[in-house]
Order: sequence, then C-alpha cells, then structure tokens
Amino acid sequence: MKTRTYLKNKKRILIKIGSSSLIYPTTGELNLTKLDKLVRVISDISNQGKDVVLVSSGAIAVGSKAVGVSNNNLTVAQKQACASIGQAMLMMVYQKLFKEYSKTAAQVLLTKDIMECTTRKNNAINTFKELLKLKVIPIVNENDTVATEEIEFGDNDTLSAIVANLIDADLLILMSDIDGLYEDDPRVNLNAKFIEEVDSIDKKLENMAKGAGTSVGTGGMVTKIQAAKIATQSGTDMVITNADDLDNIVKILDGENVGTLFIGEK
Repeated sequence: MKTRTYLKNKKRILIKIGSSSLIYPTTGELNLTKLDKLVRVISDISNQGKDVVLVSSGAIAVGSKAVGVSNNNLTVAQKQACASIGQAMLMMVYQKLFKEYSKTAAQVLLTKDIMECTTRKNNAINTFKELLKLKVIPIVNENDTVATEEIEFGDNDTLSAIVANLIDADLLILMSDIDGLYEDDPRVNLNAKFIEEVDSIDKKLENMAKGAGTSVGTGGMVTKIQAAKIATQSGTDMVITNADDLDNIVKILDGENVGTLFIGEK
C-alpha cells in the first residue's frame, strides 16, 4: 500500500460535509459545536497557505426546522422552498463563524449541469479562481431552488467531485457517517472488512456500496463511489472518512492512514 505522506503536499483541498453530519437527528437543529470545529479546521488549513473549498449540505434541514415542518415526506416543491429559506440561514452562520477566525466566506450555488455549457463552466472557473486568489473560503451547495436532482438523489457527493474538477483540486475529502468503504455494510455485518486504498473502481467495488444510513441526508455509499469515479478520472485523490471526528481532516493532511483513499489517475 502506498504511503500517504505525499498528502501533506496537497495545495488545493475540497471538503464535502453532508446534512447528517451537521444536524442533530433528534431535534433537527444545527450542531453548532461541530460547525465551529469545522470552520476552525478549515481556517487553519487556509492559514497554512493552502486553498480550501467547502461543499456543504444542510439547507433543506435548516429551512424545514425554521418553518416548523418535518423534513420527512416533503414534496420536491416543499423541499425547494425549505432550501431557499435554509440556505440563507446556513450561510449567515458560516459567515459569522468564519469571521471569528478572520476569514471571509462566499456563497457559490451551482447545478450539476454546469459542465454541459462551456460559457457557464468558464464563468464558474473564473469565479473560483478569483475567490481563491483573494483567500476567500467558497462555500458551495447545489441550487436546490431550481434543481431537483440533488434533492432526490445526491446529497452533494457528485457535485463535490464536479467542483473538484472545476478548481483542479489536489484532494477531495468526503466526510461521511462511517469510517470509509467496507466490503459490506458495517452496521449490519460487524465482520465487514475495511478497504484502506482503492487504485481502480470496478463493478465489484460498486456492488459493495450500500444505501444511505441516515434519514437527514440523501447520499449513501453509492453516490460516494460515483463521486470517486469523477474525481479520480480527473486526477484528484479522494478520501472518504468519518465526520464524527473532524480532526480526521487534519490527520489526512498530515499523511496519516485515515479513511479510504482513492488514488487519482495520472
């Protein structure tokens, strides 16, 4: 297995965190302790001279809580309405927290078809380029008020891989609700074997992926494998790791053997 010390040299890092990692499942409220830790870790990475982009879910959950409706069994239109409420609230929290660490956060809302229109794609690339040049932390989410694909399927896993391609990221870190990729669902099979490194993604690997393990998020291991295919094909290394311990981000960038590493194609 390849040593991970080379991950210390990554200069442009994209971190994706899902709804289930930011929301208390019992109350539907934001986990402010975890949000603050996430912002502090990202700010410290930025202080090291690295570029950092955050892809963050959570808008629908925050919006539905704000208007007092259950996040379960909402129609697509209701989810879009909740997203438009929650996205503004979520960004307000992010900007406040980043400001405490002397950082400026910017909102970037995209749809997955950004790659299909050359003009829109180039506009997005130029925007990211200027934001990173200004040492601003871009916070990306899918524009749920006009796009429904993420609401129904993805929880931003695929979007994060597309953004990694747009910004020429060296490393994509997907924060998950489990430690990484297993040969079987570890919540069902306690003897499931953990996979530390993946050199290539084949059908056997795709069949190992299981569905979502939480009710807040919509993305399971299937969407994370799809994200890994996009990221690695564009030369980006990707790590899936557990969001319960945000120090895993620091450990990964220190070259420690944390999570499942997908090797980017040369």
